[in-house]
Amino acid sequence: MFNWITTWIESLGYVGIFGLMVLEHLFPPIPSELVMPLAGFVSSSSSDMTLVGVILAGSLGSLIGASAWYVLGLLITHEQLMGWVERHGRWLTLKPKDIVKAIAFFQQSGGSWVVGAGRLVPGVRTYVSVPAGLSHMPLLPYLAYSALGTVLWTGALAVTGYILGDQFDRVQVLLGPVSKIVLISCAIAAVIWVAMRRRRF
Repeated sequence: MFNWITTWIESLGYVGIFGLMVLEHLFPPIPSELVMPLAGFVSSSSSDMTLVGVILAGSLGSLIGASAWYVLGLLITHEQLMGWVERHGRWLTLKPKDIVKAIAFFQQSGGSWVVGAGRLVPGVRTYVSVPAGLSHMPLLPYLAYSALGTVLWTGALAVTGYILGDQFDRVQVLLGPVSKIVLISCAIAAVIWVAMRRRRF
């Protein structure tokens, strides 16, 4: 897969990065943790691509790919979604617990901002769009929060790959703790939000 991703990026440039990041959300075995650092590394030695262009292409592809799950959430019910995942999710390496985890993360955090924060958390990043759709979150706030989180994530991956050079495979080790910090921060914020709502009523 590494050679295939490299070929896409080197031969198709920004279009390849965009396509790979769309596919990342539809075909989970393609990880952004590999695509974006590699793209950042390639841009450091390429006259055809810039780091800013890599980040924009990756962010746009990621936003469109994730939004497919938002649309799915708008069109079907929770029961229909879980039934479909149980029957066909294995073809996308998707398990019911992935959806349950994303929905719980969204509901417990109690705010639209979780869509943006969720983009920084592995295992939640893609599927947090589903509960946003199921809850009929308005499109413009969804896109705004999603874009913010997406640019932060793809930008961090690309910049780290750019800086590390041919050691870009260390990116996941370096950014792993960041994702954990975001997840813990969201959990703390959710507790505070719930406490404040109870105090009002």
